[in-house]
Amino acid sequence: MSGILIFSENNATALELLTAGLGLKATMNQPLCAVALAEEDAAALAAAGADKVILLKGRDWPEGYAQPIAELAAKDLAAVILIGGTARGKDIAAKVADGLDAGLVTEAQTIEIVDDKLQTTRLKYGGLAVASEATVLPAVVTVAPRTFDKATAAGGQGQIISLDTADGDPRVKVSDLCPIERQGVDIAAAARIVCVGRGLSQKEDLALAEDLAKALTAEIGCTRGIAEDYHWLPVERYIGISGQKVKPEVYLSLGVSGQVQHVAGIRDSKIIVAVDSNEKAPIFEAADYGIVGDLYEVAPLLTAAFKK
Repeated sequence: MSGILIFSENNATALELLTAGLGLKATMNQPLCAVALAEEDAAALAAAGADKVILLKGRDWPEGYAQPIAELAAKDLAAVILIGGTARGKDIAAKVADGLDAGLVTEAQTIEIVDDKLQTTRLKYGGLAVASEATVLPAVVTVAPRTFDKATAAGGQGQIISLDTADGDPRVKVSDLCPIERQGVDIAAAARIVCVGRGLSQKEDLALAEDLAKALTAEIGCTRGIAEDYHWLPVERYIGISGQKVKPEVYLSLGVSGQVQHVAGIRDSKIIVAVDSNEKAPIFEAADYGIVGDLYEVAPLLTAAFKK
């Protein structure tokens, strides 16, 4: 087996996979092929380091491309297939692994080749443990968005090949498309985040966090309880293992206790700052900097300091 193949219907995620793929390419000394569904995406991947980009056409729903992707991987004898861990990507990855009779690793955080096997690490038990696994090749791996940095234009230009695919599964027909209407920004892409938890007494106190976020040029995030129990903020801003996983430059929490389900969503933040009145709050175990104090006193002081 040889070669690396990457795919995500989201081009930002595909460029992140390309970074992981280029790392494998350096170790394996094998070609790197990317699969794209749009011409502009194919051009971006080719410019960022892919040796070859296959532009698939002919189907009106991404999941319908699972069979062509499996066929491409089999034809090129791909040893490692990296697929973006989006909702659609996970569905496609399972079908591709089944079509290749290959192993499937989900939500990989690190990927490398060791002794001719794929060595990966991933979180388990809500972030309580890190599993290290070795998988025989060929192997299919899903990688969550923002796990790796995006690959940028490398000055080269890989080959782009257009491929028309046959009709998909006749049992499936797309009758309508209903896009999800999201409220506000994509919190997972924010560079700075101020996160609020149950330490806030009432909804009106969100103004404290909003003032701090404005001074820090940050976005507002929240814990599950704030979004799903209190309904003070939209669910798109909920951070945690079953919500958004974020990777900001700075994450600052106000009144967040730091249960493991929440910490799993923030653990890749570059700097974690926590403010809580309970000095034994679990959030301090994950924090780079901690302030033990009343958030109603600390938040205004931080806001004033950032404004200066």
